[in-house]
Amino acid sequence: MRWNARAYDSSFGYVSAQGAPLIELLDPRPGERILDLGCGTGVLTADIAALGTTVLGLDGSATMIEVARAHHPGLDFRVGDGADFGVPTPYDAVFSNAALHWMGRDPDAVIHCVRSALTPGGRFVAEMGGAGNCAALTSAMLTAWREHGLPEPELPWYFPSPAEYALRLEKGGFTVRLLEYFDRPTPLDECPGGAADWVRMFAGSLLDAVPPPTVEPLLRRVNELAAPALRRESGWMADYVRLRFAAVRA
Repeated sequence: MRWNARAYDSSFGYVSAQGAPLIELLDPRPGERILDLGCGTGVLTADIAALGTTVLGLDGSATMIEVARAHHPGLDFRVGDGADFGVPTPYDAVFSNAALHWMGRDPDAVIHCVRSALTPGGRFVAEMGGAGNCAALTSAMLTAWREHGLPEPELPWYFPSPAEYALRLEKGGFTVRLLEYFDRPTPLDECPGGAADWVRMFAGSLLDAVPPPTVEPLLRRVNELAAPALRRESGWMADYVRLRFAAVRA
């Protein structure tokens, strides 16, 4: 996935802003070692570090890590693949906000890496998109692609059901302590272009395969199709559904 880190922070800062309840669930304690998996530009990594912990931020995007290092020079950030990483010394907890659904190529490998990075009894606390996440957005995309005679795009996300992911965690050596599944309609306050702006940010790589003259008409059609479900008088909404959990290494 190609990321525009500046746009991510400026127009989609809600991704980090809504991470506060997840940090409360993590309950970081002074002196703990915590790994932030899929740290992005490091906003939540810094919040966790401010609570007296030692934090490593790991992300698959070199662009995101570059920005994180520039904004938080005193913290440790590294580029790494969520499905293929290791650490020399285990951590007390692994934290992940709005990132695991980008690691759908091999979710069991991600869980294995997380378990290997934890001390016995270590915590895995995360929130990700769950089944039904962005259903109206993705439906509008698929229909617009089809109407323009384009091959159906391979969507880059993994949105599991609660039962599916709980089973993966248990098979991967975790005991699930808490699992929540809930709707979270989210205002796209900084998206004057509506659903089209969301597609540019979170599915921009899919536009690479679209002939340049078709991109703008395609995105206009996405907006037309998504508007009945997602446009309000107050502005555009994203139809988010979240899966939040806390598990411990068995």
